[in-house]
Amino acid sequence: MRAAVMGSPIGHSLSPHLHRAAYAAMGLDGWSYEAFECDEARLPGLLAELVPVRGQGGAEHEEERAWAGLSLTMPLKRAVLPLLDTVSDLAVEVGGANTVVFGEGLRHGHNTDVHGIERALAEAGVPAPRSATVLGGGATAASALAALRNLGLHATTLLVRDPARAGETVEVAGRLGVALAVETFDKLDAYTEVDLVVSTLPGGAADVFAGRLARVPALFDVVYAPWPTRAATAVREAGGTVVGGFAMLLHQAVRQVELMTGRTDVPVEAMRAAGEAEIARRSAAGAH
Repeated sequence: MRAAVMGSPIGHSLSPHLHRAAYAAMGLDGWSYEAFECDEARLPGLLAELVPVRGQGGAEHEEERAWAGLSLTMPLKRAVLPLLDTVSDLAVEVGGANTVVFGEGLRHGHNTDVHGIERALAEAGVPAPRSATVLGGGATAASALAALRNLGLHATTLLVRDPARAGETVEVAGRLGVALAVETFDKLDAYTEVDLVVSTLPGGAADVFAGRLARVPALFDVVYAPWPTRAATAVREAGGTVVGGFAMLLHQAVRQVELMTGRTDVPVEAMRAAGEAEIARRSAAGAH
């Protein structure tokens, strides 16, 4: 069986290391996991090549046996939705699927990012927040809103550079039943008196806020390399709890392996060790 991660850029992805470690520990010797560079324009054609839609003849059955599923990263999580045969309720709410599972000639979309966020917070011992602020307005922010909703929080604040570009995330909040206030980053100081700040900003983007975030009791920073970020270091040195992006990546991948293999005995610690080893290798290589 084959699986892969697709997105653009894709060279930095840790997914191959996580999934391959799972297959090895589970004894799935015939399974492989690749990485494909793929943008939104190429997605429909590549998806059709992997598993033709049902009704195009008998060829799809051979392809279906070969391909178990796909992991999707940016910019494909939203673009894939109209190309799927079924979409989970959660993926519909969040407006994005990061996982495609093939079965019976059909393409089934799921969102495991929300699960990854929830498990990462639980693993770090962060209690269900009574208040939270989310930095950034992209697909990961939408998943963060869903995770917070699942933890019982039905009102939060989104801080972005340009509120006019946060329309899709505002729509997600509406589907989730979350009351969302959208403000700009210059208002940050007014929204740090919360139980949890979730930064979905790319690497380095939250560094300028490090000093202003230091007083928050808990920070979930979705960046995993380079780690720790300046913001994470500031919160930790001030005695707060810090959750890094690797924990989210790990647990969303664990759920993907469950969905693609149909098994629940997924070796979390083997996957964790493989991911941490690759991050350490990259860090060492970058230091030379």
